[in-house]
Amino acid sequence: MSGSSRPVGRVLVVVGVVLMAATLRIAVASLSPVIDRIDRDFALPAALVGLIGMAPPAAFAVMGMLTPAIERRVGLERLALAAVAVGAAGLAARALAFDAWSLFAVTAVLFAAVGVGNVLLPGIVKKYFPRSVGAMTAVYTTAMTVATFVPPLFAVPLADSLGWRLSFAVWAAVGAASLIPWFVIALRARRSSRDAMAGPRVDVVRRLVRLPLAWALAGTFAVNASIVYAAFAWLPAILVDVAGSSSEAAGALLALFALVGLPCTLLVPLLVARYRVIRSLYAVAVGGGLVAIAGLLFAPAAATALWVVLLGLPPLLFPMMLVLLGLRTRAHDTAVATSGFVQSVGYAFAALVPLAIGVTHEVTGGWTAALVILGVVIAMAAPAAFFVVRSGTVEDEWERRHGPW
Repeated sequence: MSGSSRPVGRVLVVVGVVLMAATLRIAVASLSPVIDRIDRDFALPAALVGLIGMAPPAAFAVMGMLTPAIERRVGLERLALAAVAVGAAGLAARALAFDAWSLFAVTAVLFAAVGVGNVLLPGIVKKYFPRSVGAMTAVYTTAMTVATFVPPLFAVPLADSLGWRLSFAVWAAVGAASLIPWFVIALRARRSSRDAMAGPRVDVVRRLVRLPLAWALAGTFAVNASIVYAAFAWLPAILVDVAGSSSEAAGALLALFALVGLPCTLLVPLLVARYRVIRSLYAVAVGGGLVAIAGLLFAPAAATALWVVLLGLPPLLFPMMLVLLGLRTRAHDTAVATSGFVQSVGYAFAALVPLAIGVTHEVTGGWTAALVILGVVIAMAAPAAFFVVRSGTVEDEWERRHGPW
């Protein structure tokens, strides 16, 4: 079914997209708050906990490479159903973990399913809502943001009252609920022989790697993901050491950093889709981020909360990128391929940044070099903006440079 075809049950797809988006984030956000409770039942070595912490970006990078090829063979709706099914099963299987390695194995499979869903969502929106990309992106990114906040708020009380295993079962119920709309959508999606060949007949990735636009989108995504993962890994420690914050205050400031993303997920997709204010959003993200780094370097205690709020501005590039994956492609299959390329490159880069910060801090004994690294990462978005703002669709750019798509 092409993006111009009659949609199959739009309301059903909206429900499916929202539940799928929520499940993706619950899978990531529901584990870390109860790690200490799990450790009481069976030992969790620090090294293995570190591997679990690195698993999301690593899994997302790998599945970003694999998902477009799988989608072309299986179909968008069927692969979405498979992703939510594995996600729901993975959330439930966490409750059955009997040692550290079984927990890690289940989590790795679960994050692989999340990585598939991350890549598919822009393509789903492009296919079913080609004229409402901004609005639908705002809907599902808001669902993601809410699903990021809710598990940390309720996971510990649930684990204390029901046990950590039943706590996981509660989150698995959300994943199970997402199966219902996607089963119906996959059943109703009529994939004719023409639809089965809708995917490009050549390796799209080989084309994408030759396009500056694709690399600019990937670089922008890498900036967003790097700042988010680096902040959740290291921001509290940085604030304690350089700004003199207490551990409790540093934790609250990390929550403030995350909270900045909520209005961004609501407003940015609509601003991009309706008003094309891409250049301005880049300026806000890069300018705010660099001011935050300067503040933490030269006057960390003067206005710590302000620096944290400004550091929360570069992640507005995330909802902007999700909208652009729809606006900078003509068809849903190209959106899926571009989404896979962008997220694969972006998450692979983001997996290295927290490690680089930790190593730099270990070597230097301070945070100055680490903050400079973050500043350089943020500045990467500036040259990427040049290509993203000036370019048309991926297909247009290929045809302008190389001939027919």
